Amino acid sequence: MYSEDYDGANAQERSGEDIYSKPVRAGKRTYFFDVKATKGNDYYLTITESKRKVDNNGHFAYDKHKIFLYKEDFEKFTEGLEEVIKYIKSNCLKDNGSDEQFTDVEFEEL
Repeated sequence: MYSEDYDGANAQERSGEDIYSKPVRAGKRTYFFDVKATKGNDYYLTITESKRKVDNNGHFAYDKHKIFLYKEDFEKFTEGLEEVIKYIKSNCLKDNGSDEQFTDVEFEEL
């Protein structure tokens, strides 16, 4: 996996041909799951979180964060994600007598 800012040997993959895209709207955010192919027909997935915000001039802008997931990492990524979601559902979302919903959490950029 590589972050959007990685500037190494994978520049070709980052500009790959779009094969399939699945947008998922979730509150104020939209997640894009994009299948891409390199010139050598090697497939990978990009996951992008996009959130609309208002800039200092009152114009709308989009804050985007992207990760690249390569085929050799699919299985381990899926296993880890499923394990974490299962943990959250079992241990963190137990009925505590309230109807509390998730709230937006803002993270400062490093």
